[in-house]
Amino acid sequence: MADSPRLRSSLSAAEIDAVRAAVEEAGLGGSGVRYSYLAVREPDKALVRSGASVPREAGVLLTDLAAEGGPRLRDVVVSLDEGVVTAVRELDPARDGWGPTFDEDFATAEALLKAHSPWVEALARRGVTDLDRVRVVALSAGVFGYDDEVGHRVFRALAFWQEHPRDLAWAHPIDGVVAHVDVTNGTVLRLVETEVVHVPQESGDYLDPAVRGPERTSLKPISITQPEGVSFSLEDDVLSWEGWQVRLGFNGREGLTLHDLGYVDGGRLRPIITRASVSEMVVNYGDPTPTHAWQNYFDVGEYQFGRLANSLELGCDCLGDITYLDAVVADDLGAPKTIRNAICIHEEDYGILWKHNDEFAGTSETRRQRRLVISFFVTVGNYDYGFYWYLYLDGTISLEAKATGIVFTSGHPGGDYPYATLLAPGLGAPVHQHLFSARLDMAVDGDLNAVDEIDVARVASGPGNPWGNAFTRTITRLGTEKAAVRDADPLAGRVWRISSATERNRMGEPTSYVLIPQGTPTLLSSDDSSARARAGFATHHLWVSRYDREQLWAAGRTVNQHPGGAGLPSYVEADRDIDGQDLVVWHTFGLTHFPRLEDWPIMPVDYAGFTLKPHGFFDRNPTLDVPATPAGYCAPGHDHGSHDHAGHGHGSHGVEPVIAAAGEVGHDPAPGGHAQHEH
Repeated sequence: MADSPRLRSSLSAAEIDAVRAAVEEAGLGGSGVRYSYLAVREPDKALVRSGASVPREAGVLLTDLAAEGGPRLRDVVVSLDEGVVTAVRELDPARDGWGPTFDEDFATAEALLKAHSPWVEALARRGVTDLDRVRVVALSAGVFGYDDEVGHRVFRALAFWQEHPRDLAWAHPIDGVVAHVDVTNGTVLRLVETEVVHVPQESGDYLDPAVRGPERTSLKPISITQPEGVSFSLEDDVLSWEGWQVRLGFNGREGLTLHDLGYVDGGRLRPIITRASVSEMVVNYGDPTPTHAWQNYFDVGEYQFGRLANSLELGCDCLGDITYLDAVVADDLGAPKTIRNAICIHEEDYGILWKHNDEFAGTSETRRQRRLVISFFVTVGNYDYGFYWYLYLDGTISLEAKATGIVFTSGHPGGDYPYATLLAPGLGAPVHQHLFSARLDMAVDGDLNAVDEIDVARVASGPGNPWGNAFTRTITRLGTEKAAVRDADPLAGRVWRISSATERNRMGEPTSYVLIPQGTPTLLSSDDSSARARAGFATHHLWVSRYDREQLWAAGRTVNQHPGGAGLPSYVEADRDIDGQDLVVWHTFGLTHFPRLEDWPIMPVDYAGFTLKPHGFFDRNPTLDVPATPAGYCAPGHDHGSHDHAGHGHGSHGVEPVIAAAGEVGHDPAPGGHAQHEH
């Protein structure tokens, strides 16, 4: 079905222009004004459910760099229906933090440092005098008790040497010195130096044959074909595939968002998730030296995933029968910017769906699993992250984050240093974590849901268990927001069940989905650390809050230089009832990275994610109607698909994709077949 324009969660270029015009008309613009954030304001869910007219609004975070008395921060709402500003809220950066960084900040910091004699002299002490070959990396500053930084926009800058234009600068950190740069006043506040004065010299240019060696010639082509085309359709922003239906959105902060995700079962669309996104990410480093101890970055709230999304390329990022979607975001000046091929959509074979050889019935049946992939990739400085949402034939949903790129480097002090890996002579890579927060506005068979924690449980031998073989599970209802701040327990097989408060399956049990965590470590920074105060969301695997249209981000709206306590810790402070209510489930997942030699000079993909699996959502296996693999694809001698099974759920139909106007969808099959995306 076509998407309602009022519910679309992406802004068009024309709408972004209209927002900027409304801001100017309200007297909030000017040459010093920067658009820290601009996106659709999510409509009020109750209004959407009522069937009433839904206002089309945009939320804007404005930073006025030229305001009298210092930069000014305003949170603004614009009515796109009327083309006017309808609300303005003043923020106090000392209390509320700043918005994300601007492109010009990095050039400003570099110019300030290269004109700052003490910094130039510090580099000279490390043997670096040619400033044209120095790459300044200005990084978000965090909050560490410096009074002269309160209310100022500050960066902490490290430097790297780049011998030639194609050289990998990350291989040559100019370590032992960090500059604290105030871009509000255009000053260098301080330099912090240590005894590390060497600059690693070994090349890390992984494209240089001298580094990588001759390319192997033994790999033979793999061709995965879809001779009849794809099985999904895309109409406006609504994607349909094998019973699944989802509306796609994109904004400059989170990037890809999924909306009104549901499954057509028995002729009706059953809701599962109202809105899903990666709401925040923190990368906290574990090197306690003065030049690195401050490193912790919020890649969504400080740098913005959507603004940094890649334009995906056929044959490189995507192979085969791919449908692309462009994304439109606003730049620092509030002008629309189109990111070509920002979203990739395709199908993948995923091995066996189900299989059985039955001796009594004399049957041998196998069915293949398949999944729909909706993905995008971002580059944040040295690291590259891919986010892949998977929808499976059996009703399973999963999210996989793929981390690759270049590990952040430092000068290694030598010896058995416990906080960094020695990658090359004098070159270190500090230990760190990548912790993501998925925001899942759940709607399992309706808006009213409940959450149970389920653990396996041993049963002691006794009259009820005479052979000692019994085991069971404990089911604990999470009744309030604070009670639902929970951690995974792999030894208990802990999962969290999100169930409908109103609907039942044919056995009389609530219909539900189960969140299956990977159970990797949460934030490892000390309890009294600045990182822990600011990244409270990352201290636990599970949070559950009552729905609030304004609570979209796990670390809060204005993360940059926020002193701490925002986001999830403040959302659940009221400790509201969550039993049978409109709920948002927040899940922390990620990687704890002790870099390996094999991660250098470029890191093979590392994976993190979670799974949502139907648990009594369907009345039986919803894939009984999946047909056998066509004759000629399986070995002879088996009569696949010869039995007339009654269908339940969805079928498997070859549906040609709907291709929108040029610049909206790219349908780009590979010559001679349709190979799958990298995974």
